[in-house]
Amino acid sequence: MNTRPLNGLRVLDLSRILAGPWATQWLADMGAEVIKVERPGRGDDTRGWGPPWHEASGEAAYFLSANRGKQSVAIDITAPEGQQLVRELVQQCDVLVENFKQGGLKKYGLDYDSLQQIKPDLIYCSITGFGQTGPYAHRAGYDFLVQGMGGLMSLTGQPDNEPGGGPVKVGVALTDIFAGMYAANAVLAAVVQRDRTGEGSWIDISLLDVQVAVLANQAQNYLTSGDVPQRMGNAHPNIVPYQAFATQDGHMILTVGNDDQFRRLCEALSEPELAQDERFVTNASRVAHRRELIPLLEPLFLQASTDHWVQLLEGAGVPCGPINTIDRVFADPQVEHRELLIERHRAPADPSAYGDGHGVRMVGNPVKLNGQAMNAETAPPMLGADTTTVLQQLLDKSEQELSSLRAAGII
Repeated sequence: MNTRPLNGLRVLDLSRILAGPWATQWLADMGAEVIKVERPGRGDDTRGWGPPWHEASGEAAYFLSANRGKQSVAIDITAPEGQQLVRELVQQCDVLVENFKQGGLKKYGLDYDSLQQIKPDLIYCSITGFGQTGPYAHRAGYDFLVQGMGGLMSLTGQPDNEPGGGPVKVGVALTDIFAGMYAANAVLAAVVQRDRTGEGSWIDISLLDVQVAVLANQAQNYLTSGDVPQRMGNAHPNIVPYQAFATQDGHMILTVGNDDQFRRLCEALSEPELAQDERFVTNASRVAHRRELIPLLEPLFLQASTDHWVQLLEGAGVPCGPINTIDRVFADPQVEHRELLIERHRAPADPSAYGDGHGVRMVGNPVKLNGQAMNAETAPPMLGADTTTVLQQLLDKSEQELSSLRAAGII
């Protein structure tokens, strides 16, 4: 871990659920020391969001997905003594990440204005549903809600006039994930600025802001044309053919990104004349004549299996692939080669450390830096597993002080 780019950066993580923990897990993967502050006896809500549960730890899979590489310190921040412990920890950290409701930490004296007074160079990242300002700032925000409000569900799913039509959310909490990644990037930008100027920052990340931002080309389509994009199922608004097709034994994805690929597709399908048809010669013309082209292609793909088409089209230089279930994803030779399935164990000093064969299997960080995979070395922590170690090493608390705090339920 000493060779990783964020070695020496210490992060105090007051976040829970997904967006904040996703950001801090990424920082931990990159080498930062992340201290996760949790509620005594209960911890991050996602510890109980099961089944499924890990067989050795009893932790919910949801919690395990976003908390590797961290230390867990159980502190009651509703008590003045707990608030003081957090303030002392803040003075030993570079970054604080939290995702309480707007103003939610002010009553504890743990808001940015309060903590900036004791640590002027603190980088403080707040993740909320709707941001620190505006008419919705006081509202609680959740990924599903924001996928709807931010326009994503108006683009996802079959058209209203087709079977199964209607808005559909993405199958993972994508807005939370994007918010976490924007937060992590903003933290790194703030670290660079601090190193240059000596000044801290208050980062304001809103789920709604993030969701609107990642509408990307669909938002730009509207801003450019004035036409409101509609749900198109698996089709693409700007590229044709770029969608799923039924095959003899299932479905496949076809992603034709340019005119040369379309010509090679037509040759592989033994229909070279389609590439010469003036309606289909260019992508722009194919978009304009989508309703004529797709019905010509659909019966062709029904004549053979997915594997047949994938092998044939890959050989012809036409991008395509199967629609894998998650078990097939992790059995895919490319996924295996890229080591996206990893296994992590507890830190050796943790008395709850897993024995052989009881590590946590997890999805790896996709970043490779100089050929090295960026994955934190330890599994997600048990609740409060590092309370004693952190408070002794960082705050020089004596065993007598810790015993008193435990007796009072503060830690």
